[in-house]
Amino acid sequence: MTFLSNLACSKTGETLPTGRLQNLSPSGAPLLARYDLDRARRELKQEAIASGPHSMWRYAPLLPVRDPRNIVTLGEGNTPLLHAQRLGARLGAHKLLVKDEGFNPTGTFKARGMSCAVSMAKELGAAKLAAPSAGNAASALAAYAAAAGLEAHLFMPRDVPEANYIECKMYGAAVTLVDGLISDCGRIVAERKDAEGWFDFSTLKEPYRIEGKKTMGLELAEQLGWRLPDAIFYPTGGGVGIIGMWKAFHELEQLGWIGPKRPKMIAVQAAGCAPIVKAFEEGKEASEFWPNATTAAAGLRVPKALGDFLVLQAVRESGGTCVAVSDEQILSAGRLLAQTEGIFAAPEGAACFAALEPLLAGGFLQAHEEIVIWNTGSGLKYLENWRTQFPYQHAASERQGGLILPR
Repeated sequence: MTFLSNLACSKTGETLPTGRLQNLSPSGAPLLARYDLDRARRELKQEAIASGPHSMWRYAPLLPVRDPRNIVTLGEGNTPLLHAQRLGARLGAHKLLVKDEGFNPTGTFKARGMSCAVSMAKELGAAKLAAPSAGNAASALAAYAAAAGLEAHLFMPRDVPEANYIECKMYGAAVTLVDGLISDCGRIVAERKDAEGWFDFSTLKEPYRIEGKKTMGLELAEQLGWRLPDAIFYPTGGGVGIIGMWKAFHELEQLGWIGPKRPKMIAVQAAGCAPIVKAFEEGKEASEFWPNATTAAAGLRVPKALGDFLVLQAVRESGGTCVAVSDEQILSAGRLLAQTEGIFAAPEGAACFAALEPLLAGGFLQAHEEIVIWNTGSGLKYLENWRTQFPYQHAASERQGGLILPR
């Protein structure tokens, strides 16, 4: 079922065994799953992947679950890779592709990470899962915990998108709204987890959510015929998507399925919360806490990411860059994307399109390069944000002659 061999500290390289619930390494850093890729290279064939299920679990040999009966799946993965021809022509990018994660269960890429992490929680005997979230991770955790028969205890900022709150309650999760940011929510989980018997599911504080996110890189390579594009744009809050894809590319090269070429990894943040951009520009290995974080893109409002050093490492090794865009640019780009391509993106995904134009105009990217932009979720989950573009009043109409006319 899996070639999983051990866990390793992302900072020291110290190895730990699998088979039990674990959070951070002894040095306080995220743990990364390692696989016996030499054996996988001999035994795992691309044909086996191609004949697998039409979900991210087609990559099960490169995922950590040992017993397939423990897999908790709602059909996540296998999202479309779309050619944005009209928008590309307008911006001057001849090979512009959109990986649309809004087709996942619960409407975002978070389904991938939670499917894998909840499957492992089930396999390793966890009963109560707790996590802070800006919204979409909570929705996904609530859904997969419900499917697994596990408790979900979720902490979100009080101004979280309404769709996320309603989703979590529908799935039967225990939800606490917090006056503060995701960092404040995380502090509550850390303070209460031992007394409550919760397993901490915070971003990168358990090793397996990143494995689910890794499938984005595996899937992209397969969809492109086992090759990689020239550049990848990714909206970066916690940054697990970039970390996971970078890990996937390394594993694919070890398997002999791709060569050493890597895409430029481009991390996109909001101007109102851009700690990783600031660290990149200052040449630092890790970011500093961003005070008074604010942005319309809830998933980008992460003042300090636990895995920021891994994101910066991937960006620098790839020859990529980090870009911050304003909320005004985000909303404008999202509207342009919808009107030219029929893709209703989450604000986080729209941020990547806002970042594309200046990088083309400045020569960092060339018109002929193949560019993949990650839309991490459906815009339908953020109607409060998009309503500012189209004011709408339910009560501002009156019935006349069988018709509803505006006042």
